[in-house]
Amino acid sequence: MQDNPAALPPDVVPRIPAVTSVKARVVAHAHLLRLDHSIKQIFIVPGILLGVALSGERVDGAQAVRIAVGLLAAILISSSNYVLNEILDAPFDRLHPTKKNRPAASGKVHVGWGYIQWVATMLAGVALAATISRGFLLASIGLWVMGCIYNIPPIRSKDIPYVDVLSESVNNPIRFLLGWYMVTAIIPPLSLLLSYWMLGAYFMALKRFSEYRQIDDILIAASYRRSFRYYTQESLLNSVAFYASSAMLFFGAFIMRYRMELILAFPLVAWLMAIYFGLSFRHDSAVQNPEKLYRQPRLMIVLTLCILAFTTLLFIDIPSLRDYFPKSHP
Repeated sequence: MQDNPAALPPDVVPRIPAVTSVKARVVAHAHLLRLDHSIKQIFIVPGILLGVALSGERVDGAQAVRIAVGLLAAILISSSNYVLNEILDAPFDRLHPTKKNRPAASGKVHVGWGYIQWVATMLAGVALAATISRGFLLASIGLWVMGCIYNIPPIRSKDIPYVDVLSESVNNPIRFLLGWYMVTAIIPPLSLLLSYWMLGAYFMALKRFSEYRQIDDILIAASYRRSFRYYTQESLLNSVAFYASSAMLFFGAFIMRYRMELILAFPLVAWLMAIYFGLSFRHDSAVQNPEKLYRQPRLMIVLTLCILAFTTLLFIDIPSLRDYFPKSHP
């Protein structure tokens, strides 16, 4: 699992600068963990809320500690995946207008120590996960395994068109399961997991579209990300429409069977998705770097409204909704 610049056109592989400063190495290896990406663990929160709401479990002090430990375990396992991703992607990141400055791409990390860091953070995360529950442990291992499938040859699913989006966005339902199994042991609704997966695919496909659009050079785009050899802007947007439709289909199926009150939150969800779609057309869009999305005030306001609406509607019953949306009978 070494960098393979030979796989790229020789005229576009930059020279890697030599770095001798120990301090610079330590800082670079710390950056490999991408702790600023911990904001993505917000996808665990719906699993916690829905697990509590649908199972009837109560969150007491001991449960709160489990949740805190579980979040730390998820951060460690995600960081392990980020370390591997950055090491293996370094030759390709050097072709990206902004990712070329990442620690591994700019030659600031020791690759051997990077692999040790990858395994060590995984082991620490799994050790913590084992203290939560069996379901949480299995979901944690699944999150790490998907990072391997996504990054490591010969599978390296990130190089396969459409599979790249689907295999990375499957981390969404896995994160949901992490939250779910922090608070309950029952099996979650399949429709909800599928909706969460397709919503993640929607976000990821827009990230691909934004990257492809910004590079604006087919040859460089194909060298940077192999799946871009097969994509076009049109095909990426077509896939975005498919993922959005699928997400809302399964979300509707979940609502109709399990929690009708959530139908009132649908306009906010649609609004959030529309804002995100618009952001993908901007140059150097935050869509390419989700950890920077907090800088988008309108998106953050609508996201906050979504969270408040979901939290409220999960725990407040509105029986009159059944009169407007009665179940059909044969």
